[in-house]
Amino acid sequence: MRLPAVPLAFVLAAALAAGGCASMAQKSVADNLGRAVTNQDDPATVRAGAPAFLLLLDGLLEGDPDNVDLLVANARLNGAYAAIFVDDRERAQRLAVKAHGYAKKAVCLKRKALCDAAERPLDEFEAALQRTSAGDVPVLYVYGTTWAGVIQQQAGWEQVAELPRVEAVLERVVVLDEGYDNGQAHVYLGALDSLVPPALGGQPEKGRAHFERAIELSQGRNLTAKVEFARRYARLVFDRPLHDRLLNEVVAAPAEAPGLTLANTIAKTQARELLASAPQHFPE
Repeated sequence: MRLPAVPLAFVLAAALAAGGCASMAQKSVADNLGRAVTNQDDPATVRAGAPAFLLLLDGLLEGDPDNVDLLVANARLNGAYAAIFVDDRERAQRLAVKAHGYAKKAVCLKRKALCDAAERPLDEFEAALQRTSAGDVPVLYVYGTTWAGVIQQQAGWEQVAELPRVEAVLERVVVLDEGYDNGQAHVYLGALDSLVPPALGGQPEKGRAHFERAIELSQGRNLTAKVEFARRYARLVFDRPLHDRLLNEVVAAPAEAPGLTLANTIAKTQARELLASAPQHFPE
């Protein structure tokens, strides 16, 4: 079971922008670097450079351990790097747990009631989520996505049992600001609803609606949404025409889009790989 990763391009921009806790001059440099990374069309360069950002953010957090913005940036970068670029499973698990630890601390600092409800019954947790507001979206989003990342890397029954809580967090993000991060919360929800066929309790048609909404919110520029739509939904329901149409659209689309170029470049590579493996998945 693999859930979609938060596009690293967006993560790096947010992480670099967190450097604004220093001087305005540093913030300007960080913002410019962030834009340069999100518009990078060479994932290998980002793979090589990302560890430096991990160390940089850890260093900033050492000096200001209760800074919610830095915690969110650390959570995003560690989680995305683990999901996208780390091949060693043990290391990826370590980074995913570290990322979610940062996210949980941010939630506890920002919304203590939600923090306190995390270990309580699901209905109490959902009630605490209802008391969050639009200003909580960045924290909620990283809380939900890094939680999904831990489940993805560990995939034990205990972690899978936590999926309803992950879904509740991301559904709250959608209610408060569904366009956040180019509608990526919808992509996660689409994947969660498409984990298993309807006969086993899955809701792939609900998942399809989430994928379509993510594509609509980004005006088709979020190519990751189309790749996950094909991978999660079309393959699950054996809809080869939809699968191939979505992936061919990704291959033909330009990768360049403000804040999405790196993520789109990765999506285009994944689309080609999925098209190549389609004959094995869709028997004639």
